[in-house]
Amino acid sequence: MSKIYYKSLEEIELIRESSLLVSKTLAEVAKVIQPGVTTKKLDQLAETFIKDHGAIPAFLNYNGFPYSLCISPNEQVVHGFPSDYVIQEGDLISVDCGVIKNNYFGDSAYTFSIGEVSAEKKKLVEVTQECLRLAVEKAVVGSRIGDIGFAVQDLAEKNGFGVVRELVGHGVGVKLHEKPEVPNYGKRGSGIKLEEGMVIAIEPMINAGTAGVKFWSDGWTVTSSDNRPSAHFEHTVAVKKGKADVLSTFSLIEEVLIEKK
Repeated sequence: MSKIYYKSLEEIELIRESSLLVSKTLAEVAKVIQPGVTTKKLDQLAETFIKDHGAIPAFLNYNGFPYSLCISPNEQVVHGFPSDYVIQEGDLISVDCGVIKNNYFGDSAYTFSIGEVSAEKKKLVEVTQECLRLAVEKAVVGSRIGDIGFAVQDLAEKNGFGVVRELVGHGVGVKLHEKPEVPNYGKRGSGIKLEEGMVIAIEPMINAGTAGVKFWSDGWTVTSSDNRPSAHFEHTVAVKKGKADVLSTFSLIEEVLIEKK
């Protein structure tokens, strides 16, 4: 899909339905994520939950990816394989999920702090989530792609963090990855103009140290090049006049996390 696919209001509602199922799946993950649990168990739970709700895990077998979730602990940036890795107190665990429901895609990611995390990890998570919030504010008619990237880059770098450049956000809805690309860096006023009907996945990937990354030989896993922690938050967002329409939500996840405390 080389050109941008503009969605109708009806299509946006179907994408919202898919995106909310992603959010519900991540809330199910939130219920069980804790020290002693393997990341593979989280993947199995998510796959079952998605299928039980009449949907298909969007990542499973996507370009050969063998799991339903991307689960990336600590220094892993994105696309980590669920495995026998046992979650530890103090970990950051980034969980990325996508679903296909009624032929439309939703996509969202959340970085979980396991128990008491270091001051560096705590700040990284807070700043990355704030980067996403500021970027979403720019997803309105008349803004440009560069305004979104600038919002992320400016806050992250002011806090001494590195903005990953090799991986970017993207259009989403009819396919998992569509045009346009949505980088997490950029200049204000640059890039294509945002218009009604665009649906984009905005997903800051921020490293505690250098912006550089390493690609593993498995063809998927990406880690920070200095092995310092990374965080990743993502929403599916419909571009609107005045205020962006966020189709996924973190509130379901955060309600679970508050209850667990």
